[in-house]
Amino acid sequence: MATNKRVFTLRLEDTNFQKIKYIADKNKRSIAMQIEYLIEQHIQEYEKKNGPIPTEN
Repeated sequence: MATNKRVFTLRLEDTNFQKIKYIADKNKRSIAMQIEYLIEQHIQEYEKKNGPIPTEN
């Protein structure tokens, strides 16, 4: 299954990792999908206040 998602390493404090894992479990998501969801939510909030963020293709 091909994907267009970029792969990168993310280092987290153990406490933050455990908390995200807890939230992901409650939402029936993987940790990676929970982090992606949180980032998407933050981007939407930012763009609502500041306008669209330009992206390069």
